[in-house]
Amino acid sequence: MRKLFGTDGVRGIANIHPMTAEVALQLGRAIAHIFKKEPRRHKIVIGKDTRLSGYMLENAMVAGICSMGVDVMIVGPLPTPGIAFITSSMRADAGVVISASHNPYQDNGIKFFSRNGFKLPDAMEREIEDFVFDSNEPSHRPTASDIGKAYRIDDAIGRYVVFAKNTFPKELTLDGLKIAVDCANGAVYKVAPEVFYELGAEVFPIGVKPDGENINDKCGSLYPEVVAKLVKEKKADIGITLDGDGDRVILVDEKGAVLDGDHLLAIVATRMLKQNTLKKQTLVTTIMSNMGLEEAVNKAGGKIIRTKVGDRYVTEEMLKSGYNLGGEQSGHIIFMDHTTTGDGIISALQILAIMVKENKKLSELSHIMKQFPQVLLNVKVKEKKDLSKVPQVAKRIQEIEDKLNGTGRLSVRYSGTEPLARVMLEGKDAKEINKMARYIAEAIEKELG
Repeated sequence: MRKLFGTDGVRGIANIHPMTAEVALQLGRAIAHIFKKEPRRHKIVIGKDTRLSGYMLENAMVAGICSMGVDVMIVGPLPTPGIAFITSSMRADAGVVISASHNPYQDNGIKFFSRNGFKLPDAMEREIEDFVFDSNEPSHRPTASDIGKAYRIDDAIGRYVVFAKNTFPKELTLDGLKIAVDCANGAVYKVAPEVFYELGAEVFPIGVKPDGENINDKCGSLYPEVVAKLVKEKKADIGITLDGDGDRVILVDEKGAVLDGDHLLAIVATRMLKQNTLKKQTLVTTIMSNMGLEEAVNKAGGKIIRTKVGDRYVTEEMLKSGYNLGGEQSGHIIFMDHTTTGDGIISALQILAIMVKENKKLSELSHIMKQFPQVLLNVKVKEKKDLSKVPQVAKRIQEIEDKLNGTGRLSVRYSGTEPLARVMLEGKDAKEINKMARYIAEAIEKELG
């Protein structure tokens, strides 16, 4: 059983266990201890989003890492994928991101990257937890000049802007395109407008005035209707809305229609299949992705592989089997030919490149996929019991699976970052699947709520 880590690092309400300065310090000590293998000077990158609590946790992490004789490179507010890039680019031993992604500002989180820019595997997260909880104190602490130093990397934003732009085809520009972009008052508030502007677009940015408390506040990828309104006001060609740490993206076409990660994957995967650049003709996605995505990929001559929910599990499958495209319905998309983790800006650039190359509007590209009706219900729970051992819930799940009998899909799981049970149902009849989903959700609420 995990004691700290969920599907995407450690997360919770800031200043309440486990998201306290004390735990952050211990996590800093743990990551420094684990990556300090050879007798040389080691270094770890730390970046964050724009939450007020980021200052508290950042300083605690710095103290913990330095106390173990490891240097720290502080980059300040930068998207999660930007920190992964900087970690790899600067040959650091590890990277730390202080962010709770799409969660409200009172939450925060800590997640780690290895030196090659990938999220840590489960086994290494367990090793970190063991260090924190077992008080696995090293034989001695560094003293004098062996204590770590902290440095600020002032040009991190510029480095990442150049990196992101280099994923866009050199022979193309965004000249003549109008782009509305919602930066969620988060980590991308400086870099996203800059990337699109430098490539030639006319940019209409919102969500670029963070105050420590307004990150994800009725803006960003959870509220695509905000950028949809801006698209219509400015007569923009596309709306781009990112989350608080910039690793996911949702797009809006010129008519104001919202396109989630499944639509974006369908657009890109079918083009890559046609160009014979999709490795093993396979797209990696999760159990949450719509059946319409699978249908579109199959028609184009490819196939999909599904993993557990969480972009880290998509990435692990891609690395294990040698695939180069994967992602989630939520907008995490991994272009392994360009980067090591979900990157909202880079994902948007790949769609923009297709629009420019084919001289098509986003609404035309989106026709590649027909979305099956899907419902997702979130139920607050007090504890996360094994659902198969909650008789009334297990009984209703089995009833619905029998009723679907291959004509739809059902997924009931716990959130890895929040006290929620998620009930997802997919099928041909929207009214019927809504009824089925509520039937299961009511049992969960009664037994576990």
